[in-house]
Amino acid sequence: MPDTSQPTIHSEAPADIGWRVVLPTVLPLVALFTFAVLLPLTDNEYWALITTRAAIYWVLVAGLNLVVGYAGQLAIGYVSLLTLGAYTTSVLAAGNVLPPLPTFVALAVAAVAGAVFGVVVGLPALRLRTFYFAMATLGFATIATQVALAWEGVTGGGIGISGPEMPAPFNTAWGFLYLCLALAALVTWATSNVAKSRFGRALIAVRDADVAAEANGISKPKLFVTIFLFSGAVAAVAGGLFASLQTYITPDAFTFELSLLFFIAVLIGGRGSILGPLIGTIILTILPEIAAPLAAWSTFLYAALLLIIVLAMPGGIAALLDFKNRKPLQSDRAIKPRPTLLGEILKRSGADRPMTLKGIVLTFGGVRAIDGLDLNIRPGQVHGLIGPNGSGKTTTLNVISGYYAPQEGEVRLNSPLARGAPETRAEHGIARTFQTPRIVGEASVIDNVMIGGWIEGQSSFVEALMSLPRHRQGERSLEAAARLALRAVGLEELADVRADRLQHSELRFVEIARALMLKPAFLLLDEPAAGLATDEIERLGQLIKEISRQGTGVLLVEHHADLIFDICDEVTVLNLGRVLANGTPAEIRVHKEVISAYLGA
Repeated sequence: MPDTSQPTIHSEAPADIGWRVVLPTVLPLVALFTFAVLLPLTDNEYWALITTRAAIYWVLVAGLNLVVGYAGQLAIGYVSLLTLGAYTTSVLAAGNVLPPLPTFVALAVAAVAGAVFGVVVGLPALRLRTFYFAMATLGFATIATQVALAWEGVTGGGIGISGPEMPAPFNTAWGFLYLCLALAALVTWATSNVAKSRFGRALIAVRDADVAAEANGISKPKLFVTIFLFSGAVAAVAGGLFASLQTYITPDAFTFELSLLFFIAVLIGGRGSILGPLIGTIILTILPEIAAPLAAWSTFLYAALLLIIVLAMPGGIAALLDFKNRKPLQSDRAIKPRPTLLGEILKRSGADRPMTLKGIVLTFGGVRAIDGLDLNIRPGQVHGLIGPNGSGKTTTLNVISGYYAPQEGEVRLNSPLARGAPETRAEHGIARTFQTPRIVGEASVIDNVMIGGWIEGQSSFVEALMSLPRHRQGERSLEAAARLALRAVGLEELADVRADRLQHSELRFVEIARALMLKPAFLLLDEPAAGLATDEIERLGQLIKEISRQGTGVLLVEHHADLIFDICDEVTVLNLGRVLANGTPAEIRVHKEVISAYLGA
């Protein structure tokens, strides 16, 4: 009876909910571009110039938004790629190195150069964090300017060089405006496609829950290289358009203030948004024209504006426009999992053989966190791992997950698993949850769960960028699977709510739903009952037991002894990194050393 109404609710959910989510973003974008297209009716070429500049800036900021707003990297010095694109296009069009090339061919070459140098500028992000990476990008900006100054025979040095002339019909103010608007619209569409794809979800996962991202098979280096290629290419194209708009460029045109403008446009727009940074770009382009007498104070004004945004509305413009998530949620919510749905989710049976840990030794300094651990996790069984705090339980999960590389021993699943390579575990069917839920708070619940389906995605970045049929089909299948997983854990009604609005207990079940997306052969659960009420723990136990019945091997680290003894088929007790006892729950209950060291009298 309880489930009879649910299929009716969710059979039309993807289409209905999709339009409700998309329309509030699409309509403002269409309105902005329509307004810009109708500007020629004013016959005011000054506003054509300002609108063209805003469109060019947005071409760069749209790509930068994926790096800063979605990936969370402080790339302040992206003016270096604008400089590269402007000089490459101008030099090739002028024939200073090769025979003169047509302007659009020169733009295409600049895009390729921008993609390559986009990766060069972005590579430090794989090693450097926060402000260190920001300083590295600023260093590249300084290098680009100095090269332009020093290479006088090609760039004209401090004297400068003429910008490329556009062919007809783009050689007039209005024609060039329409060209830039068309490119801005194309880049907006493309980056929106990426943002709504598995690549966009992977970026925010790396940004806010990088450990969970790795556990779901997301490789940060590969992902970042892809994004830097794209953002570098569009930034260089923006540079070529900028050079044409300026008609004449010198190194002085590429200032620190301009770089700040790009960066602040993303910040005031808000993370994880396309519309917000677009509005931010428009505001920051128009602002200097309105406040022209204060041009000398531009750096100070940018800093003041950034401070106001951080203090007054840290979520940026996107947060102000997010009316949907201001609606209050029902306060008396209950989590009611439906374990009967697990058979449909876990269609792939568990592994053929157990996962084994043999002779694992892991030391931190002179302390042995794990000391000669042997462990077998069998398919279709719940294996409990208990022990006092500091006994090595979570450390064991981290060794299996690849976050720690043991000094001795190995983890085998048919063959030895790679040491210290957490992003490889998902492809072996190993999923996990964490002691503290690793959830992307600014993303919806459904997006958090869909992150777990990363390795299921078959479409390439280009297919996502262009929203090709295979990509669209994959997204529909992935969303349907995620909604089914949420139904299984009892959270389908919260699918489209921001995850940071959920209660702690609900986040625990969201993590399990995300892990189910992998159709795991082995599921590692790290204290999933922590913070749950008694009835929630009981329902959790039923869910875990049913997961094991589908053939999945479960390794459960837990301090709730009743849960361990109720649902586990086998229990291992650790103490000081060593196995103190191993056996059935009934045997462990009466084990004298276990009672003394852990269970108590």
